[in-house]
Order: sequence, then C-alpha cells, then structure tokens
Amino acid sequence: MAWTLEGTYFENCSCDTICPCTWSGLTAKATHDRCKAMLAFHIDRGEIEGVDVSGLTFALVADTPPVMSEGNWKLGVVVDAAADDAQMGVLGRLLAGDLGGPPAMLGPLIGEMAGIAQAPAEWSEDNGKIAVRFGDLIDIEVDTLVTPGLDQPVQLANIFHPANSTLTVSPATKSKVDAFGISFDGTGTSGFNAPYAWSA
Repeated sequence: MAWTLEGTYFENCSCDTICPCTWSGLTAKATHDRCKAMLAFHIDRGEIEGVDVSGLTFALVADTPPVMSEGNWKLGVVVDAAADDAQMGVLGRLLAGDLGGPPAMLGPLIGEMAGIAQAPAEWSEDNGKIAVRFGDLIDIEVDTLVTPGLDQPVQLANIFHPANSTLTVSPATKSKVDAFGISFDGTGTSGFNAPYAWSA
C-alpha cells in the first residue's frame, strides 16, 4: 500500500565542521575514528498503509565506520511516545525498510539493528533554530548558518542524501545523545537541516 511522509529533518554528527560523508556520497572518511550521528524527522503530514502519523517525530541514531559506504552500521530508532500501537507498527515497518523508499536504501549498510525505543518527543522550529528532545536519550539544537551580509543560508547542493539533495548547513548549538550504547556530544560540530518528502 502507498505511503507518504512530509516534514522537516535535521541531523548532527560527531564530524568537525561539515561532515565529509555528506558531501562525498558516503565515500570520504569521517574526521574521527567513528561517525556517530543523529537524524531527526518531524512529520508534518503523513500516512502509512492508511494510518495517519502526522505530528509525530522519530530519530535514527547511528554509529558507523569512518567510511560510511563500507556498511556495518549500528543503528537504533527512537519514536515519539505519543505514537499508539498502530502508528508504531507501521513506522517500525517503514523504518526497517520493509515498505521501500529512502529507508530501504539504508538496509544494505546496517550491520546491527540496535532496536526501537519510545520516548516523549519535543520538537521546535524558531528563526532558523531547530531542536528535538527525546526524554533522556537525545537533546539537540542546530542553528541555520547565514554568512554575514548575505540573505540566504549556506547550503550543500546536488548531494546524495536520504532526506534531500540540498541541505542547509546548521551546526549544533547543543548536543547530547545517549541511546542504544551510542553516546556523543556534538555541540559545535556538523549539522544540517532540510525539508523532506518521502513516498513509495
């Protein structure tokens, strides 16, 4: 059955400044021995197999080798505690790659699926700042980067990424992740945001 999700995404990872994995299509080495990342997605409008998932938020938490295209990722998923059983069921299938679309693209790269957890989600967007909190597991805010004297934000264009081919550079102003045995503080490190529209 067809499905669609639309909303806003942002990420933060442990790489310095601008993540090499992002601009290289996952082929350049991360700036540290491992790449630890959090990708958050807020669903403005969404329906999966007839189940309305609008208003929910979920996040992917990953620990990968320095060259992400080599695979063997450890990946966990955190879903908004507001999701009921039906919503959890369809989101779980979607994010596992069972329903096709961008999540299925990640399947061959995953070496360990660390599980799915639920936590109370708080999402906010204000004047270029985007933040998400999932209980005690994730607390991150990024801030859109605008060069002084210019009107538009700094962007990466024409890249390979599951959220969008154009990402707005948004370094993290605060960052704490401690989920699935993956922990990092990405304050001041690489971040991006973009609208996303997924369907299959």
